[in-house]
Amino acid sequence: MAVGVEPGTPRFEGARREAIEIRELAPDGYGPHADTLGLVGASPVIVELGRRIAALAPSPATVFVHGETGTGKELIARAIHANSRRTSRPFVPVNCAAISETLLESELFGHVKGAFTGAVKLRQGLLEEASGGTFFFDEIAETTPAFQAKLLRVIQEHEIRRVGDNASIPVDVRVIAATNKDLKQAIAEKRFREDLFYRLNVVPLHAPPLRERKEDIPLLAHHFLARFNQRNTARRMLTHGALQKLTAYDFPGNARELENVVEQAAALARNDEIEAEDVSIDGGASASLDTPPSGVRTLAQEVDKAERRAIESAMERNDGQLEKVARELEVSTTTLWRKMKRLGLRKE
Repeated sequence: MAVGVEPGTPRFEGARREAIEIRELAPDGYGPHADTLGLVGASPVIVELGRRIAALAPSPATVFVHGETGTGKELIARAIHANSRRTSRPFVPVNCAAISETLLESELFGHVKGAFTGAVKLRQGLLEEASGGTFFFDEIAETTPAFQAKLLRVIQEHEIRRVGDNASIPVDVRVIAATNKDLKQAIAEKRFREDLFYRLNVVPLHAPPLRERKEDIPLLAHHFLARFNQRNTARRMLTHGALQKLTAYDFPGNARELENVVEQAAALARNDEIEAEDVSIDGGASASLDTPPSGVRTLAQEVDKAERRAIESAMERNDGQLEKVARELEVSTTTLWRKMKRLGLRKE
């Protein structure tokens, strides 16, 4: 973990001079040899978050990350792993909302031959494969109380049972969980086990929304633009007016929404200098996929329309099985689920 201002980052009113850069494993990479990305910020809340990550990363403590959608909860989990003593072992993320309960249990715990229809051979679960590393349960609030009871046993006893087997298998994983839901309300409504909550909430971390760290918006905008330029061999630049327009917006979708807005502006800008009028927040970033107000679709809307058609077609061909859909479309299940949420598509 390094602290310092990124080269070429412009000064912005209210931003502190130091910027913290959390190095983390690439989203689809397992192990220490994956490429690294950066989550950049200069606000007091991000600097403090970085200090907490540096302090807790070497310990084996279970961590619970809570925050709104798009605040970078998985990036925080990856940063903890990358700065831990387990960094040479796998980091395995699972989006609990993207997989059915039955398949989730089989994926995590594994199964023996004949445990259910289609179980033609013994299969090792992801928790076994992650032994010695870190396991990240994203959207943990979407699991059922029955599954939560099994997960509680994993955390308490450090062992699992494959589906259809009576023998216990020891596993050594550090657990990090995340949610954007109010778990206290879920506990009150009997949708989430209170004992599991306290097992997970050993070290709570808060992923702050962008409206609480507006001084980071210019730094993040430049960071996303640099990635766009690299992918497209472009030389786009954000003007002061564009930065002011971005900073004036609260971004309910947080960093993920900011990235989409910056990428759209870079794709549609008339020249290399991205002006305020090139930044579409109220229109292009949130316009309907079916009835654009101008009658002319933006590039982002055309991309969304194409992605919607591709996902819907793949869902029909694969009977709604997200794992098969993800394989056909050559994306991770986490990426597929996020796209479906953004496009308003449901599993059924």
